[in-house]
Amino acid sequence: MLTANRLGKRYKSGWALHPISVSFGPGMHGLLGPNGAGKSTLLRMLAGLLAPTTGDAELHGLSVRHGYRSRQHIGFVPQAFRMHAQLSGIETVKHSVMMRGVSARVAASASEAALAAVGLTETMDWAVRNYSSGMVKRLGIAQAIACGPDVLIVDEPTAGLDPEERVKLRSVLAELSQTKAVILSTHVLSDVGICRDIHVLCEGRLLYSGGKEELASHAKGQVWRWETSESEWRRQPAAGIIAAKRTFEGLECRALSMSMPHPYAIETEPSMEEGYLALISSSKLQQ
Repeated sequence: MLTANRLGKRYKSGWALHPISVSFGPGMHGLLGPNGAGKSTLLRMLAGLLAPTTGDAELHGLSVRHGYRSRQHIGFVPQAFRMHAQLSGIETVKHSVMMRGVSARVAASASEAALAAVGLTETMDWAVRNYSSGMVKRLGIAQAIACGPDVLIVDEPTAGLDPEERVKLRSVLAELSQTKAVILSTHVLSDVGICRDIHVLCEGRLLYSGGKEELASHAKGQVWRWETSESEWRRQPAAGIIAAKRTFEGLECRALSMSMPHPYAIETEPSMEEGYLALISSSKLQQ
């Protein structure tokens, strides 16, 4: 288990991440929050790539402050990374494994297994320049898992991907989470639907840790729905609208509001997305 205890990072300008305590065991874990929330800062500290200002994180009794020793057990895939376009997929992964001092024979076997795990066996001999954006992301994951880490950390894995590639990547991560701890950061709510738990960050603070159902409860009593005509909608739109879809009668509206936003509005059960929006909104009001 990867455990952070009062882990925080402060620069001269202030806290990038206020001290937090959180643990990640086997399974999928989601870090959710808007851009600038502190997600990448936390991931880099957990991976041993950024020295914390306060606290520590440990895996198998090894502190992330020890750098190389802890990184042997952690695979990290940053949001943006570069590949050698002329190399093939198998050459790319094999090269990264051999840089850890592994023999060519062992590296080749480990690389083939990693590429199979991310669904790139049939294209392992293609030059990387011929890979799609989603394939490049999966190739980055193959590099990270080839040496068999116990923890895989992935920063914004679905950013810039089309819907089909996004589904493929989430499927790969879900499968990998059967045997290791997978921590993914995202600002896309649909990405955390496959996670066993969710940790919400905003402006450098940990706001929530728990399941999807409990996250939805943060909008309890604040979600409303009603039907209206398009003419009324154009004439007097209600505040707090988060969704509106056409029906045979006109528009079905959904709003997040502390008070009744429309005369015909009725309170309804919140979704995970609405719980997240309520949590972020409440946090910003308290700043």
